[in-house]
Amino acid sequence: MPRKTIPTAVLDPVERVLVTARKIFFVHGYSALTMDELARELGMSKKTLYVHFPRKDAIVEQILRDFIAQIRASADELFQDKTLGFTIKLQRFSAAMVNRLRVNAHILRDLQRSAPHLFSLVEELRNKNIPYIFGQILREGQAAGMVRADLDPAFAVEFWRPAIQSLMHPDTLERLQLNPDQTFTQAIDLFFGGLLTPAGRKDYEKSHTS
Repeated sequence: MPRKTIPTAVLDPVERVLVTARKIFFVHGYSALTMDELARELGMSKKTLYVHFPRKDAIVEQILRDFIAQIRASADELFQDKTLGFTIKLQRFSAAMVNRLRVNAHILRDLQRSAPHLFSLVEELRNKNIPYIFGQILREGQAAGMVRADLDPAFAVEFWRPAIQSLMHPDTLERLQLNPDQTFTQAIDLFFGGLLTPAGRKDYEKSHTS
């Protein structure tokens, strides 16, 4: 889940903590992110670290909330761009999501086992943001004539929401032997494969090869 790299020396202390913690969390998982390790990586005392965050879970919660907020903000920016066609936007959104989800499935399993309350937060954040983001995608697709006009966007979103929650569950990822990015790629192709009009499907396939 890469982000644009900013030299930590120019960041404020809270952002420095989050940038470093994010790297550890998304590479090694929740269990590997300890306050001792984080303090060493930052070159600060644990006492100073605790001034900014009272506990590890507060750091991870902020990382998760920031992650979802970035997805929502980038989707807003993309779909408000009037210079791009719908299928280009859909392709770019999918590519950005795949890039963000390029982590090992063990990250989710570790979070589920070690911090179930934070794993539940991930599912809660998905539930809140899937209707907003995918509702926006479907409505714009219909306006552009690229998504079937007979489709009820609210129904499609309710169909998609539990499906993606189930697919991103650690049990499912282990059963399918897939990582989150691979799962999302197949899910988005299958989902929109049934929703696009013939013209939309042709344009979407063209955007993948261009």
